[in-house]
Amino acid sequence: MVDRIIGGKGYGPLNGVRTPAKAEPKKETCKTSTNDRVDFSSVLQNASQAQEVSSSQASAHTEKLQSLKGQIASGQYRPDLEKVAERMMKFIIEDS
Repeated sequence: MVDRIIGGKGYGPLNGVRTPAKAEPKKETCKTSTNDRVDFSSVLQNASQAQEVSSSQASAHTEKLQSLKGQIASGQYRPDLEKVAERMMKFIIEDS
């Protein structure tokens, strides 16, 4: 806003003070229907399927872990030394 000096009255805004016009409240033209509904069944079905997959993966992981623990305890576990060395090399290379 540009100010101007007004005689002995000091300075004030150019073209006076403007106040915004009050907005009239809008009338609602949208009518709600008694047939409106929300269907969550597909979303909930997908969520329950994801939970089932997750729990089956967790049980498979637990079974594999128990099998490996048994092999280690009995002395029958023989890791693939080339894979172990390969994985270790990745960490050594990343750290250097």
